[in-house]
Amino acid sequence: MDKNYELFIKQLINGIHDITNISLENIKFVKGNEDRLNIILAEHDGIYEACSVHVDELYTAYQDGAKLNVIANNISNDVLHAKNNNVYYDKTKELMDYDTAKSRLFVRLINYDKNTDILRNVVYKTFGDIAFTVYAIVDENEFGIVSTKILKFMVKKWGKNENDIFNEAIKNTYYLTPPRIYKWEGVLCDESYAGESFMNDEDICDLDKSFSGNTLSTTRKTNGAIAVFLPGVAEKISELLDSDFYMVFTSIHEVMIHSTGSGVAPKDLKLVLRDTLREVTPSSDYLTEEIYKYNRKTHKFECVTD
Repeated sequence: MDKNYELFIKQLINGIHDITNISLENIKFVKGNEDRLNIILAEHDGIYEACSVHVDELYTAYQDGAKLNVIANNISNDVLHAKNNNVYYDKTKELMDYDTAKSRLFVRLINYDKNTDILRNVVYKTFGDIAFTVYAIVDENEFGIVSTKILKFMVKKWGKNENDIFNEAIKNTYYLTPPRIYKWEGVLCDESYAGESFMNDEDICDLDKSFSGNTLSTTRKTNGAIAVFLPGVAEKISELLDSDFYMVFTSIHEVMIHSTGSGVAPKDLKLVLRDTLREVTPSSDYLTEEIYKYNRKTHKFECVTD
C-alpha cells in the first residue's frame, strides 16, 4: 500500500474517532474492490448497524486539495446522524425472521480474490475467481437499495441450509431484476431505452453473431453481470445464437456475450478486456480478467483462459 495512502487512512480513522467517540476497534479498514471503512454503530443479537465509507474516493478528494479535517468532520456528521436516528438498524433486525427475509434475498457478483476478508462468515459460492454473494435488501428508495450480506449464523438461526438460501436468492434475483440485452443503437439514441426482453417466446430479439457481441445486464443495470447466471438465461442465449458463447465481464454491471461461431478467440477477448479494465472500468466495478464460456451441450460454464 502506498505510504501516503496508508497515512491518510490512519489519520482519517483517528479523526473520526476523536469527533464521534466511537472506539478505534469499531472503525475498521477493509481492502477490496472498493477500499472502505466499516464503522460499527451498534450491535444486538449478532446484528450490527454500521456505516460503510468509500476511502478511495475520499483520498482522491484529499489529493485534489480537500483538507483532511474537513473530510473527517463531514463523515463524522453523517455517522452521528445515522447513529442517533437508527437509520437502518430496526429494518436490519427484521431480517432475523426468515419469513420477512426470504423475499428480500438476492445474489451479487464480486471478485473473490480481492474480497476474501469480507467474505468470511458470509454465504457465498465461487466459480473461478467470481464469488456469488448472497445479500438481503434492507431498504429501497428513489436513490436505490440498501443491502446487507447474509451471514452464516443467520442461516443457522433460520433453521435453513446454505444451498436452499442460495437457490432462493438466485430465484429472487431473476424476478427482482430480469435479464435484458442492451443494443448500442438503443443506448446511444434513446435516454428511456430499457433494453430488450428475450426470455419469452413472444419476444423478438436478434442477437449479434459477429465479433461485436452483445451487452447483457438486468433491468436495474446495477450489478447486472449476474444476468448470465440467472435461471434459463444461458440456455436461451445459446439457443438464440445457435452456438456456445464466451462471456467477457467488463464490470460487475454487465457482461459482453460473443458467439463462439464469430471467429473471435479467447486470447483476443482477454486483450480487449484488459484494455477496457485499465482505461474504462472503475476499480470499484472490477469483477474478473478471465474469459468464461457457456457450453450448450453440457449446460455448464467453464474458464477458457489461464
